[in-house]
Formats: sequence, C-alpha cells, structure tokens
Amino acid sequence: MLKQFRPAIAMLGLMTLVTGVAYPLAVTGVAQLAFPEQANGSLVRDAQGEVRGSTLLAQNFEGDQWFQPRPSVAAFATVASGASNLAPSNPALAERIAQDAQHLVGEGVAPVPMQLVTTSGSGLDPHLSPAAARWQIARVAAARGIPANNLERLVEQHTERPLVGPAVVNVLALNLALADNRAPIRHENTP
Repeated sequence: MLKQFRPAIAMLGLMTLVTGVAYPLAVTGVAQLAFPEQANGSLVRDAQGEVRGSTLLAQNFEGDQWFQPRPSVAAFATVASGASNLAPSNPALAERIAQDAQHLVGEGVAPVPMQLVTTSGSGLDPHLSPAAARWQIARVAAARGIPANNLERLVEQHTERPLVGPAVVNVLALNLALADNRAPIRHENTP
C-alpha cells in the first residue's frame, strides 16, 4: 500500500513546489522587471508624493465641484466589489437608476449618460467615456466658478486613447488635476 502512496505524495509535493512556489515567483519577477508600475498597483501620487489612489480603481467624490465616476453598488469598497446582479427587469434597479438620473438631471443639457447611472461589472471601474465626463462640465464649472472651456481642455488632456477600445477618461486623475490645477498627472514610474 505504501508503494502506491509514495509516488502520489512525491508528485503532490513536486506540483506544489512548481505551481505554488516556482511559477508565482517567476511571474512576479517578470512583472516587476517588465511592468513595475502595474505590478505595484498603478499608484497615483499627488504633488506632495502622497498616494491618492490607483488608476485601476474608482473613488467616490462628494460635491458638485468634482467629476463623478460611475456609481458603485458596494460604495467603492474593494472587498465587496461587484455588480448588483439585478436583472434589467428588476424594479429595484429601475428605481435606483431613476433616482440617480433625477439627482443628475438639470446638470447637463442632454439626457444623462448611461454610464453615470449604471454600475460597471466590478463596481470599481475608474473610467468614463469622454462624453460622460464632458456632460458634467457645466456643473463642475458652476461649482468652481471657472470657465467651462478650461474644463473642456482638462478633460481632453486626460482622455486616454488606447490602441484597442474606445477613448476613456480616468476620473481620479482628472479630479486630482482639477484639485491642484496642474497638467495631466504622471504615475510614479513615469519621468
């Protein structure tokens, strides 16, 4: 009987070392060498060098003076991240969207963009479309007492155009630039 268990135990030990130790260390090493910013959380620092967040996670911003990200079912908590799992036919979802839209109505001249009333799959998506960010310009300009065309330029400076996919605006980066009126924010490993 021991003769049959010995190879099984040896294989279990070997596979544990390969898949549980060697492979994770190799992937971590390659990530640190090839993509250090992303491997360390894509941290965003303010002008004083303080970590203000990550370009990968949305944050809640209170008040009309800030650009608002997509809503979060989990109140932007990373532990409880996820979608609401409410079906489009669920009255609770329709009621929440109607309340969010009612809160936002009057801020822009066009209908409320869907991104501002619907959550993303993770509930922590940090990006908006440039159109959804522009839709908020009138509210932010009025709250801050600055010309709308200055905010239009700021949104344009913070519009990312990836190789694949639509253009997006990172709301955290946009709000940090708005907070200290500086040029587009640089990530910690960018010269």
